[in-house]
Amino acid sequence: MDDDANVITTRFCKSIIRSKASLTYGQAQMMMDDAARSDALARREDLRHVDICSVDPPGCTDIDDALHCKRLPNGNFESGVHIADVTHFVQPGLAMDKEASERGTTVYLVDRRIDMLPELLSSNLCSLRENEDRFAFSVIWEMDDDANVITTRFCKSIIRSKASLTYGQAQMMMDDAARSDALAVSLRNLNYLAKKLKLKRAENGALTLASAQVRFELDSETHDPIDVQNKELGESNYLVEEFMLLANVSVAAKIHEHFPESACLRRHPTPAPSNFDPVIKAAKSMGFDIDVSTSRLLAQSLDAADTPAMPYFNTLLRILTTRCMTQAVYFCGGTIPYAEFKHYGLAAPIYTHFTSPIRRYADVMVHRFLAAAVYHEEIYPALLDKKLIQSVCQNLNHRHRMGQYAGRASVKLHTILLFRGKEVEEEAYIMFVKKNAIQAMVPRIGLEGTVFVEDKKGRSPFVFNEEEFTLTAGDVKLRSFDRVRIRIAVDSSNQQHQKLDIKLVEPKVPGWNVDSQVPAKKLKTDSA
Repeated sequence: MDDDANVITTRFCKSIIRSKASLTYGQAQMMMDDAARSDALARREDLRHVDICSVDPPGCTDIDDALHCKRLPNGNFESGVHIADVTHFVQPGLAMDKEASERGTTVYLVDRRIDMLPELLSSNLCSLRENEDRFAFSVIWEMDDDANVITTRFCKSIIRSKASLTYGQAQMMMDDAARSDALAVSLRNLNYLAKKLKLKRAENGALTLASAQVRFELDSETHDPIDVQNKELGESNYLVEEFMLLANVSVAAKIHEHFPESACLRRHPTPAPSNFDPVIKAAKSMGFDIDVSTSRLLAQSLDAADTPAMPYFNTLLRILTTRCMTQAVYFCGGTIPYAEFKHYGLAAPIYTHFTSPIRRYADVMVHRFLAAAVYHEEIYPALLDKKLIQSVCQNLNHRHRMGQYAGRASVKLHTILLFRGKEVEEEAYIMFVKKNAIQAMVPRIGLEGTVFVEDKKGRSPFVFNEEEFTLTAGDVKLRSFDRVRIRIAVDSSNQQHQKLDIKLVEPKVPGWNVDSQVPAKKLKTDSA
């Protein structure tokens, strides 16, 4: 059965367990070793000598992607993205394929993940683990020093990752001037090109948006949350992102060229201008004009909307802009005109998902299209059925949304567990102002919550200005982007529906604020 968020949480059925997923880990490794010596290898490019590595969050076991970059004799770069060859193990039409298609995506919760594929595949056979032979689908480019793509080729391959790095480890490796080994040089080359690629995308009108992302630290025994922090992104994160985007764009163009009527693609519809009204009004209150007539002008407006006096202002503005966007969706190429293929946020004329087949079924389908496009495998009839592909895409869109809802619900639950029994004071910024409340963001921990400015009887010292979107009480005026101080606790008056209880500490409004109790009970990071 599905849970309230319509996420499939049941265990994999017996028909799937009896398939390749029923192997023990030892048998699975023997199968890989045998395959490496079999005819399967003869049809693959052997890249085990290449200095390839993966870069992922800490604790990641379902490693979809790995990268490499080296100088060529002609002075150009050879850059490669290598993606787990899930379709070698998940054959079309079989029980495992049908189950993955229905699940659509792996769902990531704070304390667990709900896999799209059985663990033996997702965390072992398909996962590009270090120092183990693994089958991959590779995209390899020749690029010049300005990150212009000279040539692109696609091949089924066998790789042997030299290291499974975290983002932090990759960053330290790049920053360590004493390191000149092949992996460090490869990462620096990738980072150099990624910056060029990002600049090109920005020039084309790609948006750099923001969203609050939190990371919980869980107790190793009870799995209860003991701390929460805002996720910090560094150059190593953007390095991986840029090359995954390039791979997805390259593959999208290839499969659409060969299968224009049935290719599985992804588009981001252009938002209606009225969607941006909250951002336009918020920026106007700070003296900035936001032009939303094109994605390029929007990107330029966001870049210009910066003030040294409020270092977090631009980030808040980008978070608000993110919420004005339409939802990106999967679709079958033959169902809409080419002019509507565009991915608005990425400013890409055509796009798909290729780089995460362990956790997204759309990528599994795209791998099959690409294998047929490069003549590695024969096309099978279902891939040419436009009606069927569109039906699968609609299910994937639904499952993706449900996965997002489940993830947010998990964060909400663990936030309540973390703050239960505590009263924590934090500096926050007002995201936007409503008639009876302000929405506040705590940058340090990535938490967003509602601070109501009226009591249960609807009484409030504040007066709402509909034109300015401000709340005024005496000499105090609350506006978007103002800095405030809040107290966070949990309202447990209804045990079945516990919720965050956030009160305003500063600025002071006589007879309304809660008094500051610093030092109050604090989170683990407060004493660090």
